[in-house]
Amino acid sequence: MAWRLVEIGPWSGIVAITRGGLVPAAIVSRELEVRLVDTVCVASYDHQDQREEMVLKSVSGNGEGMLIIDDLVDTGKTARIVRDMLPRAHFAAVYAKPAGRPLVDTFVTEVSQDTWIYFPWDMELQFVPPIAGNGA
Repeated sequence: MAWRLVEIGPWSGIVAITRGGLVPAAIVSRELEVRLVDTVCVASYDHQDQREEMVLKSVSGNGEGMLIIDDLVDTGKTARIVRDMLPRAHFAAVYAKPAGRPLVDTFVTEVSQDTWIYFPWDMELQFVPPIAGNGA
């Protein structure tokens, strides 16, 4: 995602949508050398079930020069809240589903609406035996 965003910038700051956008925002901030990183906190998931969105933390301004980062735009409900909050910001997501796709400016991969994505930062780490299976 960073290689797409570097050509569009420069960016005065990044707003990560928590919690999913935190890891991608950290990576993008490093790659684009953006030091100002803030968060918008919107709760809409309880593990795998969606619920009513609730804004826990907002940011000020209209988003001019800012880059909003999220891991996924799904139904678009969270994206709509943040877009209304920061109408002049550029919205980028790693994944976009069809229902939320019109709300993002930049995304890496589009997936079907019924796809559940498992992100590495949400998974438990555990030993996996080598493919060869010889135990050596």
